[in-house]
Amino acid sequence: MPAPPQDAFAYALSSNQAWAGYKGHQNPDFFPKLASGQSPSILWLGCSDSRCPETTILGLQPGDVFTHRNIANIVSPTDINTSAVIEYAVAHLKVKHVVLCGHSACGGAAAALGDNRVGGVLDTWLTPLKALRNAHREELAAISDDKKRAVRIAELNVEAGVNVLMANAVIQDAIAERGLEVHGTLFDIGSGRIRDLGFGTGKGGLNGVSGLNGDAGDVVRGKHAMLVFRTDGAGMQAR
Repeated sequence: MPAPPQDAFAYALSSNQAWAGYKGHQNPDFFPKLASGQSPSILWLGCSDSRCPETTILGLQPGDVFTHRNIANIVSPTDINTSAVIEYAVAHLKVKHVVLCGHSACGGAAAALGDNRVGGVLDTWLTPLKALRNAHREELAAISDDKKRAVRIAELNVEAGVNVLMANAVIQDAIAERGLEVHGTLFDIGSGRIRDLGFGTGKGGLNGVSGLNGDAGDVVRGKHAMLVFRTDGAGMQAR
């Protein structure tokens, strides 16, 4: 008779204990350093989708990325929650990069492309995506593949969000005063890769995004390769 499945929350707590023990053994100063304060280089604005955990997909560590996520990574100028996160990250933490990231296979994008209501507050929240669908109806209708159509509206959503970010007074001041960079990107769940869409202040590519609390470099070693992070980019080296 198979054993009953373990409670997901109990497993998560157990996994946390193992993770904390491993990290503390690997680097005894890791948690004391985290507890002393934060100085992230990146503000990440992304989707709440469980498949898009920013620190993991960026290959970074706790303390490297300040984060705000919501359904379909919508950036609204009237959303005080998003605005508060942006103001704190940009004006107080002095992040160097603001990254807005959409993703493939987005449920919010699929809902916006459909004609059925989701129900409740979700329909209100997804109104900006519905408006994008209406504004680009001909272009989207010409895409026969449903997955590609969903990716396209996700790209349009990122572009619209970056336009809102570029109109934000706190971000405008930081761009003028200290060269803050704003990036619009898309995460492909099927490949694990992030693609720079070229929106914002960047000119394509996320090379040069420093995110290791100012460290010159960091190395994550595995059995067959090591992942090397530096301020000029990251790369995989075979062992």
